[in-house]
Order: sequence, then structure tokens, then C-alpha cells
Amino acid sequence: MESAALSRIGLAGLAVMGQNLALNIADKGFPISVYNRTVSKVDETVARATEEGGLPLTGHHSPRDFVLSLSRPRSIIILVKAGPPVDQTIAALSRFLEPGDAIIDGGNEWYEHTERRISEASSQGLLYLGMGVSGGEEGARRGPSLMPGGSRQAFDNVADILSKVAAQVDDGPCVTYVGPGGSGNFVKMVHNGIEYGDMQLISEAYDVLRTIGGLSNQDLADIFDEWNRGELESFLIEITADIFKVKDEHGDGELVDKILDKTGMKGTGKWTVQQAAELSVAAPTICSLP
Repeated sequence: MESAALSRIGLAGLAVMGQNLALNIADKGFPISVYNRTVSKVDETVARATEEGGLPLTGHHSPRDFVLSLSRPRSIIILVKAGPPVDQTIAALSRFLEPGDAIIDGGNEWYEHTERRISEASSQGLLYLGMGVSGGEEGARRGPSLMPGGSRQAFDNVADILSKVAAQVDDGPCVTYVGPGGSGNFVKMVHNGIEYGDMQLISEAYDVLRTIGGLSNQDLADIFDEWNRGELESFLIEITADIFKVKDEHGDGELVDKILDKTGMKGTGKWTVQQAAELSVAAPTICSLP
């Protein structure tokens, strides 16, 4: 008979997203164990759980202790950088997992990698989910949108947890089982591609209003605030209005005018364009991104 002290779920990978999602799960009353290869991150997360109200979160410094702290069938969310780090984390943990246990990858992963890992996990009797997590670090802490795909049994084992930690809207929690294979990661990929298209449209609207219209940052903030009260209401429009209002703490004027005109990428936008071409689906707004 298992000890009542065992955690209901585990999370490996305690960068900003992992820490916040772990605290969200604990905040909803689900005992959770956490692990990170860099042990200082474990201690930092445990300290945050204590500071934020004595949340039911326990930290572990070794893969073995982490896995054995979980009730069966075990469910472990992995939140590490996509690619080889995921495989390395799975290898470290799977030595101690048993048939019927589940791995849930919450990173922005290429869906074909997820399907490969599903096959590899199945050969060991393990269940596997690829789960898109949307909302950034604040969403992870307060309520993300979740897009799980892969093993239906793995989803059912944690459906009650995911329903509580996900963002809540009028018609329910922002989580559903997407389908088998890498479908969850595929949906997250397309979600990101659409978001980047929206961001490009916002950038072009800003450029026209600022460069041709000669509007000040305060004028722009007022316009975007007005748009956010109408049919364009959205998170991206809301935060754009807020961005125009942020002052430079170390100089004069607004910070937006001093930000380097350069962007990075995680790959999901490029993957969306590649898949659109592969499937002969027109995606001109996304494809036009610089």
C-alpha cells in the first residue's frame, strides 16, 4: 500500500515556465514533486512554494528520488528546451519509471519528434503526451491554455489536474484532448504561427500610425485601448497599448523607442509555414513575416 505522502504528479525542468506551472498545480491543491538537473532551481522553487502560502510542493535533487516520490501510475510533466534536452531528461527519468507511467512534454516541440518519442515510450510500456502550453510565464502561473495530444490514457490520468490549472472562460477550462500522436504539438505550432501573423499586423499598424500619421506613443496607447474595447479586443492588443505607456527608467521618453529592432524565434512560426507549404494550404499573412 502506497504512502499518502506520495505526490500526485511530478514536474521536471524548473526554468520560469516550469516553476510557475508547478506552483499553479500546487496552488490548486494537488501535491507535486519537482526536479531539475541544476539543484539550485529546485531549492528556489521550494522556497517560492513556502513563500506563496506553504503550497504542497516537494523538491528532489536526483531523478531516482523524484520518480519514487510519485504515486502510481506516475505522471511527469517535462518543461525543458525542445530537442536533445527532452531526450536527455526522458533518459534520466525512464530508468526508474514502470509500465503504465506517463511522460508529458510541455515544450514547443516538432510534432514528428513527439511521434518518435511516443513509439520509443511505448516500447518500454510507458505512456506519452505532447502538450502545448500557451500563455507565457504569467499564464503558466495563473492559467494557461493547454493542448495535449498522444496517449488518451495518459490524458485521462491527469485530466482533473489540467482542468483546474488551465485558464477558465465562460464555457469551461482552456484544455481538451486534441487527439493521438503529435496532434497536441501540431495545434500549438499552428497557434503560434497565427499569433505571429497577428503580431506582424499589429507591428504594421503601429508603423503606419507612427511613421505616416505622426502619432505620439500616448496617442498610440489611446488608439489601441479603444480598439481593445471593440471587436479587436484581445490579449495582444491589450498588452500593445500597455507597452506604449512604459517609461524608460534610465532616461527620457518611452522604452518602446529604445528597444532594438530585432526579434528572435523558437521555430514554431517557421514550422507552421513549412507545414502550410507541405499541405498546400495558403498562409500568406504568416508567410510574409520578416
